[in-house]
Amino acid sequence: MSSTDHSRVINFGAGPSALPVSVLEEAAQGLLNFQGTGIGIAEISHRSKEFTEVVNELESLIRTQLDVPSTHTILFTQGGGSSQFSAVVLNMLARYKLLHPGVANEDVALDYVLTGSWSKKAADEAKRLGGGKVNIVVDAREHSKDGKSFDNIPPHEAFKFSPDPALIYYCENETVDGVEFSHDLSSPTAFPFHLLPQNTLLPLVADYSSSFMCRPIPRLADHAIIYAGAQKNIGPAGLTVLIVRHDCIVDVDAAVTCGATPVPIMLSYKTLADSKSLYNTPSVISVYMTKLVLERMNKLGGVKYFEELNRKKAEKMYALVKEGEEKGVFRRKVKEGSESWMNVVFDVLGDGAEKRFLEGAEKQGMKGLKGHRSVGGIRISLYNAITEDDTDKLEKYIKEFIEQETAAKNQPNA
Repeated sequence: MSSTDHSRVINFGAGPSALPVSVLEEAAQGLLNFQGTGIGIAEISHRSKEFTEVVNELESLIRTQLDVPSTHTILFTQGGGSSQFSAVVLNMLARYKLLHPGVANEDVALDYVLTGSWSKKAADEAKRLGGGKVNIVVDAREHSKDGKSFDNIPPHEAFKFSPDPALIYYCENETVDGVEFSHDLSSPTAFPFHLLPQNTLLPLVADYSSSFMCRPIPRLADHAIIYAGAQKNIGPAGLTVLIVRHDCIVDVDAAVTCGATPVPIMLSYKTLADSKSLYNTPSVISVYMTKLVLERMNKLGGVKYFEELNRKKAEKMYALVKEGEEKGVFRRKVKEGSESWMNVVFDVLGDGAEKRFLEGAEKQGMKGLKGHRSVGGIRISLYNAITEDDTDKLEKYIKEFIEQETAAKNQPNA
């Protein structure tokens, strides 16, 4: 069966996102008969040697392509990034209590960098759980054009980190708001690693859910925890990838005797590590398909290849946003220098114009362009499976749309 036999549209949705057709075809075969076992991947035992090999191969593909050091363990779990909002707090508080027995909860700082909807949700969950005092390192809304939107990465001088926090959290790419830390560490909109304590094991936690493996991760080894849902760049929904530094895999039960909150067994990183991510039945299809995606990535050149590809795709889209803004057709939603490579967001100006934009795109076989329900507008998600040809087709359509809207605006009133 060739990839041209399928009646498929281009899916620019924010997630679950597009997957390579070649991977879907191979996975379809695996659903019927996985590696000649006569059993489909959805039916095979997660304790079997065949599936254990899949897990090991997936771990190796991530470690190799991201250059994960031996100081960190790669774990697989379920529950998405939202479950990690809770897990990172509970595990890092357990670690802190073991390091500081008897410390009062009010003396434990939990640092959160707020740059969008997801980092705000993470901070809200930390406040709900308790066990420490949430310190908002910086709130991007205070630096926005209207004082209430997440439209920027704040200036470095605005970041106020605690001297000895139990964790420092940031979200690398904000899917809803289209805001991302710069890929250039010398940029004023890069994450301010230079403001963090030096020569120590940082309690740095990063949510990479919507940018995982779109490029190399800056200063990966300096992170305590990196987590990501698979359903943006590397697989279907159901799998969450964790990269955890060894000193953050602690005995959470022992920490209870030091005043820590008991950690649910499936949120404990030690449970996952001790069982090699197989304490309970994992999302076998998600694990398998993610392995297939990463094998394809590896053949194409890994994260370096996708970094350059994603750079090209983003540059094309932002050039169009700029052109549309200059002609009064679009309005950018994110300050220049803070834009996401993965999620390009903007408003379409004019009565009924957004509806015309979406309907016109759908007629040409392009879907998933409507912005998140909480902020509206347009959102173009350019995850790894979106090819340059896909982007070129959208580029052609947007150029035509800008021309049509400009012509209509310039027509004299009847």
